[in-house]
Amino acid sequence: MKEKLEQIKAEAIAQIQSSDVPEKLNDVRVKFLGKKGELTAVLKGMKDVPAEERPKVGQLVNETRAAIEAVLEESRTKMEKIIREEKLKAEVIDVTLPSRKNTVGHRHPNTIALEEVERIFVGMGYEVVEGPEVEYDMYNFEKLNIPADHPAKDEQDTFYVNKDIVLRTQTSPVQARVMEQGKLPIRMIAPGRVFRSDEVDATHSPSFHQIEGLVIDKNISFADLKGTLEVFAKELFGPETKTKFRPHHFPFTEPSAEVDVSCFKCGGKGCRFCKGSGWIEILGCGMVHPHVLEMCGIDPEVYSGFAFGVGLERIALLKYEIDDMRLLYENDIRFLKQF
Repeated sequence: MKEKLEQIKAEAIAQIQSSDVPEKLNDVRVKFLGKKGELTAVLKGMKDVPAEERPKVGQLVNETRAAIEAVLEESRTKMEKIIREEKLKAEVIDVTLPSRKNTVGHRHPNTIALEEVERIFVGMGYEVVEGPEVEYDMYNFEKLNIPADHPAKDEQDTFYVNKDIVLRTQTSPVQARVMEQGKLPIRMIAPGRVFRSDEVDATHSPSFHQIEGLVIDKNISFADLKGTLEVFAKELFGPETKTKFRPHHFPFTEPSAEVDVSCFKCGGKGCRFCKGSGWIEILGCGMVHPHVLEMCGIDPEVYSGFAFGVGLERIALLKYEIDDMRLLYENDIRFLKQF
């Protein structure tokens, strides 16, 4: 029995010393010390050993196991050290190299402009309301006093999902939905993405953003509209800003106007930015048409109101003097990091 144990020990040590990877060491451990290993087989054969010799044989088996485990552990430690040293050589860190900088993002110019507009109107007591981008034709056109034969409903201007559903061309449908609820008075702005069948160029895009405002209450007049937009312009473009209202036509307002602000680059003297006129057009507005109020369940004999709409991209282009709308959508980091 002693000779057999010496033979197992010698064979195990020889195989350990010839192993060059940790996996082979594990194979040796399983072969000699595992549940079905050679030492375990010796222990299972103890029943054939005379009773008086069993303690001595058991001690020999334990000594053999301890010797094999010691050599295994020593070889594993040496092997891990060698592997670690080789890995460190292969993964040398040059501490003189410049560190990698984390690129931290920030708000998009459109977001900055939107937050500024929301701040101004929330400060005047307005609430911000959002609505669906895929809208019913009824809310996008009919309830805004745009009849079936109106040019705005042509397919070349509007994206139709089917004859009753469109991608909204303005955020005015949100106003119609709020008016239908009948919770008066109303002071709201509705920012959001809108869609029109436009060719992409420096000033047009098939997808852009609008902010539309609505006030409905008793005794609202055009003077309230002018005062509101004058405060808005001064807050947005500076306290010296002047406003000018020009008569215009919109189906859902009567009377209607387009609003110009004095050029904040030249102070109204005329420059390249305002094309020499001293004025810059920024938005459209007007008093809510009585028929629009009626269709939304509001009595035009008791209530009146005003509405206005401004393009978010137009504000960003003007405020940050950007000459091409496409720059806002190209995600060029060289452009965006300037804001």
